[in-house]
Amino acid sequence: MTTESTVEAFRRAEELLGQRRPLEALRVLEPVLDVDPDKPSVQLLLGRAYYFSAQLRRAERAFLRVLDFDPSDHYARLVLGRTLQRQGRLQEARAQIRLAAMMYPDPAYQEALGEINAHIATKGL
Repeated sequence: MTTESTVEAFRRAEELLGQRRPLEALRVLEPVLDVDPDKPSVQLLLGRAYYFSAQLRRAERAFLRVLDFDPSDHYARLVLGRTLQRQGRLQEARAQIRLAAMMYPDPAYQEALGEINAHIATKGL
């Protein structure tokens, strides 16, 4: 696969994910993974596709891999937190979302933190 076709496949996978077609995005992403499996942007897109196709353990692994490359990636921490939240692992989710919100004080991150705190309070954890 050439560099140009790798970039095209990556962009096509992003487009498919934007259209909420994660399984198709995963298929398009396969050859990209063969060429650039250790590229954080590829792992992040892979994790998002897994997340939106409810393959949460795989999504978690992909996001953790991104964080292995760059522990300061606030977005990877946010989506890892969301992934853990969907798995019912609320305390772990809160830790990741809290870190993301501290790294990147965006209102959406604060909202996500408030949401997870409310879930935890409701469950009495």
